[in-house]
Amino acid sequence: MASHDLHDEYGRSISYLRISVTDKCNYRCVYCMPAEGVAARGHDELLSAEEIARFVRLVAQEGIRRIRLTGGEPLVSHRIVPLIREIRAIPEIEDISLTTNGALLPRLAPELRDAGLDRVNISLDTLDADQFARITRLGRLEQALAGIDAALAFGFDPVKVNTVVVRRLKQDTFGLARLSIDRPVHVRFIEYMPIGNEETIGACKNEPHCPPGVSGAAPELHPEAWDVTDIVPSDELREQISEAGKRAGVGPLLPVGEHAPAGAGPAQYWRFAGAQGTVGFISAMSNHFCNRCNRLRLTADGKLRPCLFSDDEYPVRDALRASDDARVLAIYRDAVHHKPLEHETTDGTARFMSQIGG
Repeated sequence: MASHDLHDEYGRSISYLRISVTDKCNYRCVYCMPAEGVAARGHDELLSAEEIARFVRLVAQEGIRRIRLTGGEPLVSHRIVPLIREIRAIPEIEDISLTTNGALLPRLAPELRDAGLDRVNISLDTLDADQFARITRLGRLEQALAGIDAALAFGFDPVKVNTVVVRRLKQDTFGLARLSIDRPVHVRFIEYMPIGNEETIGACKNEPHCPPGVSGAAPELHPEAWDVTDIVPSDELREQISEAGKRAGVGPLLPVGEHAPAGAGPAQYWRFAGAQGTVGFISAMSNHFCNRCNRLRLTADGKLRPCLFSDDEYPVRDALRASDDARVLAIYRDAVHHKPLEHETTDGTARFMSQIGG
């Protein structure tokens, strides 16, 4: 089968597939899933590594060139290393990346690198150990920092650090940005996106760290009360970090020009003078990049999702299990055809972020 590029009805070339390999996680981040985790799924409900790889082989003929593996936490899946090997063997795939909380990277980094993983994004929302424990419920700050060290030691390039910024958390964003000065890491600040709805986000309401409160006057961790006022626009945040840099004597953020890290995607990059890494800003809410969106998502239970903010999904699992390649491709093309021009709502989604795959 000859490879060709597939475009949606707005002319965007769809070349990037994000795959959730599991909706399970070893953390319970308050904005991502409830304290008890997501409901357990039967083994037959989730795509196998072989089914995922087979899907990638098919859509690689439709123009998919980049793969990102997500979760939940993809490194808790025993399938992750063999899956990477299978995807790496597909000639059309040019880049394989993975998003992780970093806790298991020190142990798995050698195998992941050997299997063919190119690069990693590590989630890190704070450098305050107590706040980190409250946000993740189960995690320790030193685990994430050890994950960053392991990623650098085993040659993943680039290594990106992703921070979701929530206004009422009052994170030390300058401290996070400073990570880019002495090490070749690329710290990216992502505007908080209200994923989930009253039912999903409200699952946190009985969590000890999330007591009832009123939006705008809530305790520090109270995600069922977080709303659009918690979005910190990237322009505002960049100015705050620049001013903090001046006060600290490292100077303001400077544009990087054409020297953004590989796989830059929608982020806009800046850097401190003399820094080894960069500081990026992903303006998902304040400055939509929908007109440049080139991605689809495949959930762990085998549903294609054309847009993160839309609950429209196209189930492909049954066609894969029936070995009906023509049907699989027809569903994929239909999903691409119905990719919206832009997301139209910020009121939330029916699934947790952990179930969508970020």
